[in-house]
Amino acid sequence: MPYTEPIQAFEDMVKKFNAEAAQGLDAVFQWDVLGENGGVWHIKVADGACELVKARHPSPTVSQTCGTDLFLAMVNYEIDGMQAFMSGKLKMTGDMNVAQKIYDLFPLK
Repeated sequence: MPYTEPIQAFEDMVKKFNAEAAQGLDAVFQWDVLGENGGVWHIKVADGACELVKARHPSPTVSQTCGTDLFLAMVNYEIDGMQAFMSGKLKMTGDMNVAQKIYDLFPLK
């Protein structure tokens, strides 16, 4: 069933977290989701575990900003995050090597 609200996807990301892919990784992924049902969330990954927080982190490893519709399209695998970034629809700052691990760490399919 496709995600219709960002919080559904974030909760599922934590449930489906791939601890094996996170070995040796200490990072904070932050999302600024703009628009209806949006907000700011971050997921801290450390020691093979993750934690979801509905708040801004002072120094995220990777920060992404996009509208609700684009966020939902990415988590529903309708558009690739890298494609969205390259087209300018997704704003991303931070460590791009870590950013590329998002789909491995949080496999929503």
